[in-house]
Amino acid sequence: MTALATKETETTVTVGEEERAEPSAPDEPRRVATADTDDRISQIGCAAGSLGLVWVLYYRVLPTEGLLGFVLCWYAAFLAMYVLVTLQRHGRVVLADRLAATVIRSGAVVVGAALLTVIASTFWRGREALSHWNFYTEPLVFDDSSDLTQGGMLHAVIGTLEMMLLSIAVALPLGVACAVFMSEVGGRLSKWVRTIVEAMTALPSICAGLFILIAGILLLGMEQSGFAASLALAVMMLPIITRASDVVLRLVPGGLREASLALGASQWRTVWHVVLPTARPGLATALIIGVARGVGETSPVVLTAGYSNFVNANPFSGWQTSLPPFIYNNARLPEEEMIARAFGAASALLALVLVLFTVSRIVASHRKGGRS
Repeated sequence: MTALATKETETTVTVGEEERAEPSAPDEPRRVATADTDDRISQIGCAAGSLGLVWVLYYRVLPTEGLLGFVLCWYAAFLAMYVLVTLQRHGRVVLADRLAATVIRSGAVVVGAALLTVIASTFWRGREALSHWNFYTEPLVFDDSSDLTQGGMLHAVIGTLEMMLLSIAVALPLGVACAVFMSEVGGRLSKWVRTIVEAMTALPSICAGLFILIAGILLLGMEQSGFAASLALAVMMLPIITRASDVVLRLVPGGLREASLALGASQWRTVWHVVLPTARPGLATALIIGVARGVGETSPVVLTAGYSNFVNANPFSGWQTSLPPFIYNNARLPEEEMIARAFGAASALLALVLVLFTVSRIVASHRKGGRS
């Protein structure tokens, strides 16, 4: 018994010494989302293998045809093959992550490809009109509609710029004031205002045009003009600017308000000198998003401003048109030259919207960089 106990003691001491001599490695988190070279090669191989398999079955074995069906079958076969390969190499946990990442990346590729296709096709179909300088410097007045060296979109560009400036002058102060009321004043009424603003965000554009047509033109006797169209566009832009401004104002740190109030400033002085300057980049982003929302509207402009092919630089008198009605009226004509003018104007409008969104992203990135 004594010898046995001695052996057990020696064994325990020996095991303890071995454990002390060789400490276990610290636990490290498992990197599920990290893909190495083998994973990428297997993904490419699954895509190539599924492509060959589906092509043989789709076009040679089965009585099927059509590009869309082929692409969908190829994608389904690729996912199935990729699931089998990943499950064999990594297990279920990594499989769920890789499969979700693959589906999300595929969706991003589809959306990006659709966007690039729309942009490329629009510029391609309008290339003939865009290549003529008169398209930018003349109104749509010509002797021969088949001659692209005559006529342009100058009147629509002037109308678009004037309508947007007037709508900004109306929507921006009202939108920021409404956002300040919701974020700084609060109370029961602010909840109702926020609900109405959120409901107006989904307001159809034609409803805004009908509202100005009935309330402004038919009841108050206003003239169909660019100013009436700018009011309709301001109705469309107002909820967008208000919601975006409300979010920006609520992101201002509360310590800035408390510091201003502690120094003896009133609430409105704090809002004017502290809150609004701090949120200025975000408010600029909200304005740009609102402008991008209103610049592409067609029905409110047609209902409230009419349509004209001549330059009218006075937005308070006479019919005036913008780029969206110009595009619509020319795109539905049978002449190829008129369709080319429509796509040329659509290219200009698309470029304008892309510039606005790019500026908003740059302003937002500068705002984040300033905070960090």
